[in-house]
Amino acid sequence: MKLVRYLLGLVLPPLGVFLTVGVGPTLVINVLLTLLGWLPGSIHAIWVIAKHDEQLNREEGIY
Repeated sequence: MKLVRYLLGLVLPPLGVFLTVGVGPTLVINVLLTLLGWLPGSIHAIWVIAKHDEQLNREEGIY
């Protein structure tokens, strides 16, 4: 599932963010960035997905 989220973060940034964090301010920010251009939306999506995975690993005690 992690690979799918990263691929969607590159191709369809809001969908990747939605599958990672759901509906919220992060998704709204990503939609706005994607409307400004595909690249800013993709960069933000990859960053959000990576930070979310990092936080989950930290909570589980996996570094």
